[in-house]
Amino acid sequence: MPRTIIEPFRIKSVEPIRWTTRAQREELLRAAHYNLFLLPADDVLIDLLTDSGTGAMSTHQWAAMMEGDESYAGSRSFGRFSDSVREIFGYKHIIPTHQGRAAERILFGITCRKGDVVPNNTHFDTTRANVEFVGAEAVDCLIPEGRNPKSTYPFKGNMDLGALEQLIDRVGRARVPLVILTVTNNSGGGQPVSMENVRQVSAVCRRHGIPFYFDACRFAENSYFIKLREPGYESKSAKQIAQEMFGYGDGCTMSAKKDGMANIGGFLAVNDPDLALRSRTRLVLTERPADLELVQLAFPRRVYT
Repeated sequence: MPRTIIEPFRIKSVEPIRWTTRAQREELLRAAHYNLFLLPADDVLIDLLTDSGTGAMSTHQWAAMMEGDESYAGSRSFGRFSDSVREIFGYKHIIPTHQGRAAERILFGITCRKGDVVPNNTHFDTTRANVEFVGAEAVDCLIPEGRNPKSTYPFKGNMDLGALEQLIDRVGRARVPLVILTVTNNSGGGQPVSMENVRQVSAVCRRHGIPFYFDACRFAENSYFIKLREPGYESKSAKQIAQEMFGYGDGCTMSAKKDGMANIGGFLAVNDPDLALRSRTRLVLTERPADLELVQLAFPRRVYT
């Protein structure tokens, strides 16, 4: 017998939108000089500009917002947030930010300098911007299959290990302050990265003594793709896969406005205590406590079961 699959939740909030005609949309696009960032949001019928902040939060998350501890320092909400992040990511030091690009700004502002080179499978636009802002060069090392839309390769987000090795040899270890792996490969069409590729990239970084970081923008989807497509992971949960994946790295940046975790926020997670101290110092200068409180309260105690 066929079985109907439905979402295991109810939607309790509905936001009205303005219904525009094709002729109106064409005129609005011309008036905005075809720059979608210049369009008033009220004139947009279907918004595909971003996947950030588009998810709904659960009833428990909204309730936690009301019950949260808004203390300026030592908040129990921050403790709950930190415990949730450590449970999945495993890193020692958790630095909350208002969104992912703020975590990138802190990380690259501390670790990179002019003339450095930062490899990635494919840099996200804000990642590239933050790398280049400090004068470093952002280099994409994507496998050839990832550049071929017709390819059915299951892990088109993988980093090209040969290209990574060649880049390190060409510029020298001293000019590579860290390696970034984006999971899933957001600017590469959301294509996943295999666990084997994660292990291999980690091994290259260990061999050269280079810190290995993740852009964890869509780690849950990447974990599920590994479960579906990579032999040996069929019986593992997405959480178990994520925990193994992040265990190969030294830290990560995260936009929490994706993956159904929250509709705002992000964080930088690291193991290096010195980097953590410098990051917290910079955090005080660039992030507002009110923003951080939203991040802390929106995170549930347990993200995955």
